[in-house]
Amino acid sequence: MKKEEKRVHPYIPNSAPKVKASMLEEIGVKDIYELYEDIPKNLRFQGELNLPEALPSEYALKRHVEKILSKNRTCRENINFLGAGCWQHYVPAVCDEINQRSEFLTAYGGEPYEDHGRFQALFEYESLMGELLDLDVVNVPTYDWCQAASTSIRMAGRITGRNEILVSDTISPERLLAVKNYCRPVVAVKMVKHNPRTGLMDLDDLEAKMSTNTAGVYFENPSYLGFIEFQGEDISSIAHKNGALCLVGVDPVSLGIIIPPSNYGADIVCGDIQGLGIHMNYGGGLGGFIATRDEEKFVMEFPSRLFGITKTSVEGEYGFGDVAYERTSFAVREEGKEFVGTHAALWGITAGVYLSLMGPKGMVELGKTIMQKSQYAMKKLGEIKGVKAPLFESPHFKEFVVDFKKTGKTVSEINEFLRKTSIFGGKDLSEEFSELENCALYCVTEVHSKEDIDKLAKALKDYLER
Repeated sequence: MKKEEKRVHPYIPNSAPKVKASMLEEIGVKDIYELYEDIPKNLRFQGELNLPEALPSEYALKRHVEKILSKNRTCRENINFLGAGCWQHYVPAVCDEINQRSEFLTAYGGEPYEDHGRFQALFEYESLMGELLDLDVVNVPTYDWCQAASTSIRMAGRITGRNEILVSDTISPERLLAVKNYCRPVVAVKMVKHNPRTGLMDLDDLEAKMSTNTAGVYFENPSYLGFIEFQGEDISSIAHKNGALCLVGVDPVSLGIIIPPSNYGADIVCGDIQGLGIHMNYGGGLGGFIATRDEEKFVMEFPSRLFGITKTSVEGEYGFGDVAYERTSFAVREEGKEFVGTHAALWGITAGVYLSLMGPKGMVELGKTIMQKSQYAMKKLGEIKGVKAPLFESPHFKEFVVDFKKTGKTVSEINEFLRKTSIFGGKDLSEEFSELENCALYCVTEVHSKEDIDKLAKALKDYLER
C-alpha cells in the first residue's frame, strides 16, 4: 500500500488533498502514480528520501536559512584579494536603487505593450558599451563570459565556414571547459602556447598552428592571469593574413586606460559586465557581452537579442525594439543560429546605470586608480623574502600572479593563515596550471586602501619570515 502524502505545502496550492483529487479526476486517473506507468519500475525510486522534516512556518524557515548563512565569511568583514573572473568593485547605491525598481526587476521577457522602458534602458546600455568598446553592435547580456566567449567562437565558425579555433593557453580553465563543451562538435579548440617569462602568446607557435581550417584566434586582454597582452595588433594581423577572425575577451573596467580591442584589429569582442556596478553573488551577478562592427555578416550571426531605436507614427517620438528578430531562436526555434534562453538583462540595465554615472572621465580615473594600487601591491609583496610578485615580466592590470615556491609554504597554508587575520588571499593556481604550482592569483581594485595592502604585506611577511 502506497503511503499517501497528507502534507499541504505552503508554496504549492495544488498540494491540498481536495485540489489534488479534483485535478486527478479531471484528467481521469486514480492516483499520481498512474502518471508514471510509462517509466520502468527498475528506474523508479523505491522508498522514502532521507529528507529532514518540513519546517512548519515561513518564520521557522527564515530562521533556519539565516542560521546557515551566518556561517559564511564574507567580503564585508574580511579584506578580499580574490578575483579570477568575479571581482570586488565598488557598487554605487544608485545601481541597486534602479535595478530594484519593479518594472525592471520583474520584467522577464518584456514586450512593447508591457515594457515600461526596459527596451530603452537596454538600448542605452548597448550604446554606452559600444562607446566604451569603440564598436557599433552590442547584444543584450548572455549568462556570463563563458557563454559570450563560446558564442563568439561559434559566430566566427559560421562567418568563415571553418571549424577550428586557436585559443591562448592562459585562458581561464573554467572558461576553456565551457567553450569546449559549447562548441563541440562544431568547432574544435586548439591551444596556443605562452611565453613562460612574459605570459604573452607565443607568436611562432600561433603561426605554426594557423591553417585553412582556422576560423579565428581567441585571447584575453587583460589575461586571466592579469598581464596585458600588448601583442594584439600582431595577433590580429596573423589571423587576418590567414583568412581568420580575431576574437578578444576583455574586462571592460580596463578600457578607461587600455585601448579597446577594436583598435588593434579585433573583429568580435566579448567579456563580462560584473565589474560594472554589480555585486558578487556566488554564481550570480555575471553577464556576458558580445560586440562587433555594424556589418551584416556579423550582425546576422548574433544568436541573442539586439535592441535598436526607430521613429514611431507619432512625430518626434521614438520606439525601441528588436533588430533582425528573425535570426534568433525566439523567432525560429529549430532554425535559430543557437538556442538562447534567459538573458541577464537586469545586469545590462545595471551596467548602463553604472556607465552613465561614471562617464568617460570616471572610467579613466577608475582605471588609473586600479593600476596604481595594483602596482603598489606588487611592489610590497615582491619585497618579502622568497616571494616573487608579479611572476610574469609584463605590464599588469588589477590581477597578478604571486610565486610562493621559495617560501617553503604552500598557497593553501598561506591562505589558511591569512583567513585567521581576516584576509582572503589569492586564488590557488596549483591545480589549474601545472607550471604555476604554489602560485596564487591576487586581485587589487579601487576598493582596496593602502592600509589594506599594507596589512596583507605585513601578515605575509610575519608568517613567511618567522
